[in-house]
Amino acid sequence: MPEPVRVLVTGAAGQIAYSLLYSIGNGHVFGKNQPIILVLLAITPMMGVLDGVLMELQDCALPLLKDVITTDKEEVAFEDLYVAILVGSTPRRDGMERKDLLKANVKIFKSQGTALEKYAKKSVKVIVVGNPANTNCLTASKSAPSIPKENFSCLTHLDHNRAKAQIALKLGVTSNDVKNVIIWGNHSSTQYPDVNHAKVKLQGKEVGVYEALKNDSWLKGDFITIVQQHGTAVIKAQKLFSAMSAAKDICDHVRDIWFGTPEGEFVSMGNSYDVPDDLLYPFPVTIKNKT
Repeated sequence: MPEPVRVLVTGAAGQIAYSLLYSIGNGHVFGKNQPIILVLLAITPMMGVLDGVLMELQDCALPLLKDVITTDKEEVAFEDLYVAILVGSTPRRDGMERKDLLKANVKIFKSQGTALEKYAKKSVKVIVVGNPANTNCLTASKSAPSIPKENFSCLTHLDHNRAKAQIALKLGVTSNDVKNVIIWGNHSSTQYPDVNHAKVKLQGKEVGVYEALKNDSWLKGDFITIVQQHGTAVIKAQKLFSAMSAAKDICDHVRDIWFGTPEGEFVSMGNSYDVPDDLLYPFPVTIKNKT
């Protein structure tokens, strides 16, 4: 077997991480032959909860998990990392101004970026999940100047998969039959799901989504609104945010980085490729050899 890779998950006592950790540990993300050293970072008041998460991971008896390290110290968490999945952030609460949300998260991601700079491998791949993800990702990247900015990306895969799923449901196919949707903009109600380049497999043949659906008004109306507001709809229905789907889409994002995108397909990721400095934005990307 290859040498273990050291993978960090922050916000590790939270709901998204709880849905994420098993998939990392069972080989779904990095492969069935890749041992993992899983590092779990939580804030100090949540360390008791994290102890329970550790016990559950031990009870899973996952053979690929060579070690699980729990900590509230950044100097321990960020040491010698191959991959950092930054889930933890300050959520926006009722009555909180956006400037206050940004200020709270700048502090977190500046500190974590500094820890990446000081302790992690320079080849580390950094995936930012905590919202506002684009801003948080840029903050972390700016705080780790010796790590290539191309190594930083943020989660748009959740919206990407939501768009694929809505098209698949409309056509009565599976999501795997839909490819090359694009998400432009922030993970918010202002995003724009774009299917102008999207394809769907029908009866063994790939056709454009507009041609397949023959329903331009839906694609230019309700489809966009559904994707933009689906997270809000989930919260309204179950009184909880989208943890299970977010965790699955983090897995998709990291696996695409690790193994590359399938031939002829692109995915949506927030990144800073070929854009002006101090800007980070979701683009359709293809990945090969982890770049």
